[in-house]
Amino acid sequence: MAGEVAEFGPVRGRARIDVIDVMRGIAILGILYMNIPFMGTNVSSWMHDFRRLSWSAADQTTWATIQIFWEGTQRGLFELLFGAGVLVFTAKAMKPDDPVAVADLYYRRNLLLVLFGLTDIFVIGWVGDILLAYGLCALLLFPFRKTPPKVLLAMGMAFAALMAVGWPGGGGVIGYQERVERIHKVEALQKKRAEGVKLSGEDKKTLDKWQEKVDAHDLSKPPSKEAQVAIDAERKARAGWPHQYVMFAWFIWNKVFGDGNGLFFTMLEAVPAMCLGMALFKWGVIQGGRSMGFYAGLAIVAYGVGCGLRAWDVAEIYKFTPWPTPGTIAGEFARLAVTVGHVGLFNLLMKTQAGRTVLSPFKAAGRMAFSIYILTSIVTLWFVFAPWGLGLWGKFGWTELAIAATVIDVVMLVLANVWLRFFLSGPLEWIWRSLTYWKRQPFLRPQVSEPSATAAFA
Repeated sequence: MAGEVAEFGPVRGRARIDVIDVMRGIAILGILYMNIPFMGTNVSSWMHDFRRLSWSAADQTTWATIQIFWEGTQRGLFELLFGAGVLVFTAKAMKPDDPVAVADLYYRRNLLLVLFGLTDIFVIGWVGDILLAYGLCALLLFPFRKTPPKVLLAMGMAFAALMAVGWPGGGGVIGYQERVERIHKVEALQKKRAEGVKLSGEDKKTLDKWQEKVDAHDLSKPPSKEAQVAIDAERKARAGWPHQYVMFAWFIWNKVFGDGNGLFFTMLEAVPAMCLGMALFKWGVIQGGRSMGFYAGLAIVAYGVGCGLRAWDVAEIYKFTPWPTPGTIAGEFARLAVTVGHVGLFNLLMKTQAGRTVLSPFKAAGRMAFSIYILTSIVTLWFVFAPWGLGLWGKFGWTELAIAATVIDVVMLVLANVWLRFFLSGPLEWIWRSLTYWKRQPFLRPQVSEPSATAAFA
């Protein structure tokens, strides 16, 4: 068995798939555009109405652009690529006599990812961590590595179908209908009250709750008392000592992902999308195995459907009425469609010389995505927005946050390309691989000496 383990090692050099590295690099940098509002602002102040953060013409354009073209799709790319990565990693375990060593390495690798995620949450204090959820998801995927792609596709659509159907008190068709009926009920009660009809205690309670929801979206009115308490608590934590912020982060994570079952729903979303990524890999789609015409058509159709649905949803949101929007039903289908559109676009570009030239720098970011992800959390939370650092927390609106994310991403992109000139992998990738294979992996890039004149003409 020891001899079998020695045969396995990390994928390096020409064995890597460039387009997958590029997409991973774009996703790891692009995720900051969604994360930075939760890192650099008082989230409690705008959670019930994002206009309360800032709402200039530039902000409206920035928010809409991100919402239509990028929101959730970087997460989607990670999920698709993660699924594809499962098949790359377990390639030697696809035969009837597959070696047990592959399973050992696979489960050790992803248990380590769970540990890194817990560190990101409870030491660095990033409540939006995805490593924990993805590591747990990966533990469920290994048995599906031999599943036919059509079955994986069906599994990949399962969560989107669930979200479209919905459930009582949630989204989807069921939730949509409930909200419409609630609005009609409120309108009927308001009409009765205007006509002088005496209302029951339950009816008055219904109207009071509705008025609270309306007031939350009335920018001329201050936040509710409950919201103000949350705003003050977040402000105090972010302006205090490091341990105060970390403890506040623990509280928020447990509220959202623990007591709020957010971790369960994150996994419920991620596992099907990872199955979709496995299907796309088996069909040769995600790794560039199809023609330029195929990828052009894929991008056009997927963007047309996904961006079209999202643009419709944003247009309805911008009316700022209490009526539910299309995203309540088609939101997950739209997210997956735009994500697949990205797969089509980036593969199409990588098949052209100009596209490869433009996207080539993102390969380095993709090859040290883990290090960039953690470093970005540290830089933003503990320097850019920290009171003992640049102290920029709470000072940016939507447009300024997008600009800040771009600046940070450019720095990370340059750092990744410089780093990999001297090292074979990012520092955290090196630690992760060494612990996975239980053997110290090469770290420094071998220096190639210049050939002598004699050798050159030998």
